[in-house]
Amino acid sequence: MKRVLASAICALLPLMAKGAAPALIPIQAFVAEDQYSNPLISPDGKHLAVTVRVPQGARTVPMLSFFSLPGMTLESTVRMPPFIVPADYYWTSNTRVVVEQAKEYGSREAPQRNGEIVAMDYDGTHQIYMHGYQMLMLSKQNARYGNDRAYATVVGLPEPRDGHVYIASYPWEREYSALYDFDSRNAIRKLMTDLPSPNAHFILRHNDKPGYAVSRDEQGYFQLWRFDDATAKWSIDEQRKGSKLEPLAFSTDEKEFIGMYAENGGVSKLIRQNIATGQRKTVAEDAHGDIGELLLDSSGTQPIGAFTHSGRPRVVYIEPSHPDAILHRDLSAQFPDSIVTLPSATADGSTVLAQVASDRDPGVVYLYDRKTNKADLLLTYKAEIDPDVMAPRLPISYTARDGLRIDGYLTMPLTKGEGKPPLILIPHGGPHGVSDGWYFDNDAQFLASRGYAVLQVNYRGSGGRGDRFQHAGYRQWGDKIMDDLVDGVQWAVGQGKVDGTRMCVYGASFGGYAAMMLAAREPDLFKCAVGYAGVYDLPLLYKRDESILEERISNIYKRWVGEDSAELARNSPARRAASIKAGVLLIHGGKDERALKENAFRMKEALEKAGHPPEWYYVDYEGHGFYDTANQTEVYQRMETFFAKYLGKPK
Repeated sequence: MKRVLASAICALLPLMAKGAAPALIPIQAFVAEDQYSNPLISPDGKHLAVTVRVPQGARTVPMLSFFSLPGMTLESTVRMPPFIVPADYYWTSNTRVVVEQAKEYGSREAPQRNGEIVAMDYDGTHQIYMHGYQMLMLSKQNARYGNDRAYATVVGLPEPRDGHVYIASYPWEREYSALYDFDSRNAIRKLMTDLPSPNAHFILRHNDKPGYAVSRDEQGYFQLWRFDDATAKWSIDEQRKGSKLEPLAFSTDEKEFIGMYAENGGVSKLIRQNIATGQRKTVAEDAHGDIGELLLDSSGTQPIGAFTHSGRPRVVYIEPSHPDAILHRDLSAQFPDSIVTLPSATADGSTVLAQVASDRDPGVVYLYDRKTNKADLLLTYKAEIDPDVMAPRLPISYTARDGLRIDGYLTMPLTKGEGKPPLILIPHGGPHGVSDGWYFDNDAQFLASRGYAVLQVNYRGSGGRGDRFQHAGYRQWGDKIMDDLVDGVQWAVGQGKVDGTRMCVYGASFGGYAAMMLAAREPDLFKCAVGYAGVYDLPLLYKRDESILEERISNIYKRWVGEDSAELARNSPARRAASIKAGVLLIHGGKDERALKENAFRMKEALEKAGHPPEWYYVDYEGHGFYDTANQTEVYQRMETFFAKYLGKPK
């Protein structure tokens, strides 16, 4: 489909696909990161905050930039410390922004929030450090506050915006949660309330006072807390194991709340609950997956709809007559092959950002003016990509050998050669709480552009299908998860669309583990396997320092893979290298803090000892996925050559 500049909603042109076979798309088009992301318009509509990829040395770095509207004149670009990036940000007034920071560990892992929050004006001036472990060193308020040994996140903003912001703080060591009112102009904070439970999610009422909080106790029991204005104390309103109820927003009259509800580890539904009676009504659900992203009104506080998670997302309107729901429905009708979201709007709702994205289009953003009924193209996330020559991603499902339903996506190449295309299986990373989705995927589109069919499977343990489905993958890394992947490959072959005699597997992070484990478990199924930033010897997961954070990570691994030495050895592909027949390519960075470099060296040495040396691409200064543009390009170039070597040129 073609991107079009809409001069008026009624004049948006139909989208047409090109019929000619596409020329080979340069690797650089897939290596390039999204130029823009996370746009946020100021309350008065005069400025735009957006994350922009800026060239810096051998790589591009995400920085927060501010533009004046409507002309998109650059006002400022804020540089953060190395590997620190803007995660989320919020306009606290027409001119001031609060930023939650995160740390990058590599291109194959989402940046991890570190609890640091800063604030600045749109022109880059008056920058202050508001919360974080460097408070004593970086804040002008260090005499008032010590270092915050705590994680923090923004909970809400007052309306109208007055420079204040409500922030939840979660101490690393102390078992409680605190809610503060911060003044973003001077970083002065005032405690609003605290709760004797860690990592509680606070929900504010319309008067900006605490209403509910959600947490879990040490036994994993869900806890719903209610705040009493008269006593200024919290009490547990509901508690149970295996289920969860998370209020998200109060109704206008505060007699009801809208929230997420899941029963006995099942998928999450969007519900409306009467506060006085507890009566609960489902307003949005999907039989096979969680309700995902919410569609909010122009204030950004009230849900008017929700998107399903599984397959191709679809919207369910819970307030279909709301003006913003009507706008969304009208916009969506102009882009039938895409999904429209409304990420931001002015305080009066007169100007709205509309994001349009799909499986073939990384996304564009329009600036829509309600008064003139015009939508002007504002941002193109990935200008190097022509959606017309990208491949569609087809939602699929099949039944695993033990009867469990498994979902995924099959991306078929647009080029129609002779015979069936070879298949490349890409297990996603994580593995738990993560899932592949319908939207544009660089790896899948790159390989499809080279003539390969690509299968991506949301095996048991993946996110998006409730706790029960996720927990079904715990301590099953080398067993049932691998079964799900093999069953998916056999399903694809059985559909008659791919060549079952020419198949490879490639993955990054846990996907790299899966690639090597499948090559060892199923030595005759795949012609080749690529492991990128993978874990190959499971005991190395516990090779960490003594910090509190690392202790928590180790506790997570205890749930995921266990501590039994025999089980860890049996499920480590580096200990099973003698079984591998497929060609192997290993890619790793020496500064990888997630999958330590010893994993790659042990896998390499085990293969060499077995008389089956792998191809090897190691860069000592890269992390969990390569940053440098030249190195990322080299990864794709090596994979392109490697797959052609073992699968032959697609016919």
